[in-house]
Order: sequence, then C-alpha cells, then structure tokens
Amino acid sequence: MRNFAIVLSGCGVFDGAEIHEATLSMYAIKKQGANYEIFAPDIDQYHVINHITGQPMEEKRNVLIESARIARGKIIPLSEFEVNKFDAILFPGGFGAAKNLSTFAFDGPDCEINQDVKKAVLNMHKEGKPIGALCISPVLVSKLLGKVELTIGEDKETAQAIEKMGSKHKKTNHGEVVIDPDNNVFTTPCYMLDATILEIGEGAENIIRAMLKSMN
Repeated sequence: MRNFAIVLSGCGVFDGAEIHEATLSMYAIKKQGANYEIFAPDIDQYHVINHITGQPMEEKRNVLIESARIARGKIIPLSEFEVNKFDAILFPGGFGAAKNLSTFAFDGPDCEINQDVKKAVLNMHKEGKPIGALCISPVLVSKLLGKVELTIGEDKETAQAIEKMGSKHKKTNHGEVVIDPDNNVFTTPCYMLDATILEIGEGAENIIRAMLKSMN
C-alpha cells in the first residue's frame, strides 16, 4: 500500500492550509487505496487572520498546532520526515504555503523556503519519488527545483513569478493536472481558480490518481 506524506501549513485559507484541499486530498488518497501521514513545520505562523473580516488579529499561533486541527491531532513535525518511509509527498494550498512554508507572498521569485520543506522536497526529488502540489503551493516546487513544468491555473502575476524562478508555467482549468515526467512533479490549480468544492474534489482525485499511476 502506497504511503503519502501530506504537508500542511496551518489551518485556514488566509493564514494556513486550505482546509477543503487538505481534507479532500486525504479522502482521495484513502479512496484510491493508499495511506497518508500528516506533517507540518513546528514554527510560528507569519500572522493570524480573522476569516470573517479578512483582517490580521493580535495573537500568535503555531503552524504545527494549527495543522493538528485538520489532522485531528495525528501529526508529525516536518523535521522528523524520513524519505525512505514514503512513496510520495503532497502539498495542499492556502496562503500558509506562501506565508509560512515560504516567503513567496512577500518576496515573490526572491522568496526563501522553510528549511524542513526544502529538505523534504529535495530528498524526495533525489529519490525520484512523486511530488504533488495544489493551488499556490507549486511555487515551493518551482523555487526549489527551478526547471520544472507546473501550473497554478491562470493567474498571470503568479505565473510570471514562477517563470522568473526558471520554471515553465502551463495554463489549466478545473481538475486538470500538469505532469512533469522528468522531475516526477504533479500540480493542479484548485482554488487558484474560482472553484466550487466539487471542482476541488475533482482536482484532488485527479492528482492523486496521476501520482499513483506513476508509481506502477
């Protein structure tokens, strides 16, 4: 049975992991006969957003602790990730990928990547294992791997930033998956497009199906 590592970036679209994308990815993995374990870096969030008003709040939260809400408490610090125990790694989206796992939201192509994320991605890439990224999280892969083909949908500014990091961007619509066979990278746009939860579920199922197929 194939085993996925899912890396979260908090809990909530505006300051952490996108909950629909994370949950439907878990569902898709189980539905297609595989297992998963959930990871997150043990770091402070960049900030906390009130998801009703969209405004920052005067408090601090921890990415690992917040991600544990989605994981129902069953979560592992990303610093403990071991590449030999997993067949694939997956990054749901949400602004946490651009604020907590990296500084892309602030620095664009000049962003820095969290060291635990960097180590996990580069080690999986070195072993030739599938790397999946939803929504905005392909920017992490672009920054770390450079020359790779991927998608974030149709957002022109983000696509330009990805190409400045040395990657090739491909425009996509709902549920479409871009596969880079040379790097074993799989990406799908999800909420980078104006999507319904049905379309998020379709994207999650399609990317997991493609990643599993590559392991056969």
